[in-house]
Amino acid sequence: MLKKLDHYILGKFLRTFFFTVLIFTMISVIIDFSEKVEKFIEEPITRKEILIDYYPNFILYIDGLLWPLFTLIAVIFFTSRLAYNSEIISILNAGVSFKRLMLPYLIGAGIIASMHLVGNHIIIPKGNKTRLDLVHTHIWRDNDKGKTKDVHMFVSPDTKIYIRYFRKRDSTARDLRLERFENNEMVYLLKAKSAEWMGEPDQWRLANYEIRKFNGMQEELIIGKGKQIDTTINLSPADFVDYKEQHTMMTSAELQSFIKKQRDRGVGNTEKYEIELHRRTAEPFTIFILTLIGVSIAARKVRGGMGLHLALGIAIGAIFIFLSRFAVVFATEQAIPVLLGIWIPNIIFSVVAFYFVSNAQR
Repeated sequence: MLKKLDHYILGKFLRTFFFTVLIFTMISVIIDFSEKVEKFIEEPITRKEILIDYYPNFILYIDGLLWPLFTLIAVIFFTSRLAYNSEIISILNAGVSFKRLMLPYLIGAGIIASMHLVGNHIIIPKGNKTRLDLVHTHIWRDNDKGKTKDVHMFVSPDTKIYIRYFRKRDSTARDLRLERFENNEMVYLLKAKSAEWMGEPDQWRLANYEIRKFNGMQEELIIGKGKQIDTTINLSPADFVDYKEQHTMMTSAELQSFIKKQRDRGVGNTEKYEIELHRRTAEPFTIFILTLIGVSIAARKVRGGMGLHLALGIAIGAIFIFLSRFAVVFATEQAIPVLLGIWIPNIIFSVVAFYFVSNAQR
């Protein structure tokens, strides 16, 4: 059961955290608006799109990235004030152990981490979809790096497709070639001068087609010159779209489905999506680790006071962010497994947290 002291510390923790979030959010919005104000004026974008669709989702996105750092700053900020006012010493002298003192901190971290977990997996990706759709329409129009010429890809582990040119405006393809293999031998070949996307589930209409089926030395030839045929191909217009931030626009369920689809196709470039999926779970655990580090540092009364504690906390946060990005690069380049790359910073800083807690003021 929580005591009055727990409510006191928990209240200060959450109030300071949300105040920190508010301050940094205001700064982020001002900087972002100053960068995009010319586009907002020049482009046919409405106030509703800016105020309702863009900025609320931008705030969710930027805060989601920095919540662990906000937690560290908040813990150090209010705990330093408690230590400076000799409140920590009084609590410890009253017979409260340091481990017991950490209880309200861990409860506060649990509340923040739970919100962060739900936001990372569901809310923020949906917001990113709305925000980035607007950005790609009005601001970064050339941000789609999806290939449209001489496209080679697997639509399943044993089926390869080639398209000379895909036109995104009307979802049509020119010079389509589909090859299917069994035991490293081609058993099916489909050619079409043009192909048109007809909608879900993966329906295509082929025109001027040619089909060849191979069975050993036997061959069956079907020529559809001047004719059309409807067929199903594990391919959609979305496969020709590739935004840099595309992985942030999917909920975790969509990410898992996308990764499975790419693996079933035999495509191996899923590291970016796997990293995003694991990051969404790892970051909420970071909040617990940084909370323990923050309270262990700030609970000790020192001459430098709050300034020294904040400087040390920001330095630790910067090192953590640097280590996280460093590990992501290694995971992206497949130098280390993706799961290990995402969790390495938490593993290392768990050891750091254990050291600080072991040597905290008693």
